[in-house]
Amino acid sequence: MEEKALIQFRGLVMEFDGQTVLKNVDLDIHENEFVTLLGPSGCGKTTLLRILGGFLKPIEGKVYFDGVDISDVPPHKRELNTVFQKYALFPHMNVYENIAFGLKIRKMSKDVIEQKVMKMLKLIGLEGFERKNVTLLSGGQQQRVAIARALVNEPKVLLLDEPLGALDLKLRKEMQYELKRIQQEVGITFIYVTHDQEEALTMSDTIVVMKAGEIQQIGSPQDIYNEPVNRYVADFVGESNIIPGNMLRDRLVRFDDTDFECVDAGFAPNEPVDVVLRPEDIDIVSPSEGLLTGEVESVLFKGMHYEVVVETVPGTSVTVNMRVIKNNEVTSGDGKEKISANDFYVDIEDVKLLDDKEIIARADAQAWLPETDEFISINRIEYDLKEEEGEYPVTFFTSAGTMIQRTIFVVNQPFIRNVRANEAVSAFNFFKTVDEITESQALDTDLKTWANAQGWKLSDEDQSVDISVDYDFEPEKIREGVYKVTFSTTGREFKIRTTDYVEEETEVGLRFNPEDIHVMRRMEA
Repeated sequence: MEEKALIQFRGLVMEFDGQTVLKNVDLDIHENEFVTLLGPSGCGKTTLLRILGGFLKPIEGKVYFDGVDISDVPPHKRELNTVFQKYALFPHMNVYENIAFGLKIRKMSKDVIEQKVMKMLKLIGLEGFERKNVTLLSGGQQQRVAIARALVNEPKVLLLDEPLGALDLKLRKEMQYELKRIQQEVGITFIYVTHDQEEALTMSDTIVVMKAGEIQQIGSPQDIYNEPVNRYVADFVGESNIIPGNMLRDRLVRFDDTDFECVDAGFAPNEPVDVVLRPEDIDIVSPSEGLLTGEVESVLFKGMHYEVVVETVPGTSVTVNMRVIKNNEVTSGDGKEKISANDFYVDIEDVKLLDDKEIIARADAQAWLPETDEFISINRIEYDLKEEEGEYPVTFFTSAGTMIQRTIFVVNQPFIRNVRANEAVSAFNFFKTVDEITESQALDTDLKTWANAQGWKLSDEDQSVDISVDYDFEPEKIREGVYKVTFSTTGREFKIRTTDYVEEETEVGLRFNPEDIHVMRRMEA
């Protein structure tokens, strides 16, 4: 028999200052369930909790409680209570008075109040603390009092908004088990908000993973951890090795140029996918026994285990010279125009692809009116390029005849091949002025453009490979001279948790079972 849905959110939409924080959210929460809303700051989890508590009204959608629409019911008439991160205890009241406060408001008899308060004190493990000043309690004890004050009113639902956030690590871990015990004893629905995945996995019956106002996945802790539906969930809940791959057919996935049996099905033939391998599911073995082989890059002792990073596919990198030169602008005879351009390199194979626009772009040629700094057009360029190595002059003109001559260096540009990674990377030496460096708004992107840096698959030159850029100068302090700039692809690294120690720089094998491989559909950008 299907469990009864105690709470139902239907089509909830919420905005703050024109920003949508909940996007058509539908969610069912059942009786006696410990549900955790999990996600980063700003994902909408607290907003959802506040709508349920009646503190916010959604722009669209309905909230049903036990089958009744409570969207317009005020907070004090809803059968639920809230525990906040800062507890909100009354400092002028002792423990007993804090817990009894709601019962006194309801004008219950002293005998009933005492009976209920003492029952709560026993539940939270604070018997004998009833006359204590709450300001003298520890953080964990204060939190228990806040929970007891909420539970003593016998709500059908308890809302907990990151209640462990103010506690230290050891106490937070202890309270995770206490909260679960309390929920099981009182037998009501707990709805818990957190960004801490360990809290969610430890306490919850059901986890709702949220991102940018949308629910990504709903499931048990085991389902969320072992069967994430996409890269976001896999990366947010626990540590993951996430590898791009292709589902060749049911139960056969290919990644890192190797075919692996798996247990997943229902994908299109050769569908691009993301593959998850959890660190604890990978065994380190001898190279001859491994499904993959690699070199141990680092070993960190974590107390109960070692965290080992193994590089199975090396990255590819190329280093070029950036020649920073004086500003080479030319001023017209009447002083009304300025024009500038840089020398640049081009591969002999790309000469035939150059046109006027491409040459202007590669030379970063520009002209402007110094009086207003308004840019003007470069309306003509002259050059005579050949598909031969050499140096070729190029001249840029404005319509008024202001001109500057620079040099195009045609070279047979080598590229770095990485057969093991099935990729190649190339980049050119290049010239830039101090001003161009300091005025760049996106220097990493500009450096790639200036060096014409690119990466591609050896097996398919049309398939590009992402590259990163690295340099050791401070842009704001750049001076004339020669600087090294390195463009690299990311190698494949696997993080592994093991109780066995291995030496760094050791060649090892990695082994895992078909059921350890989880295949997910690729997330849309």
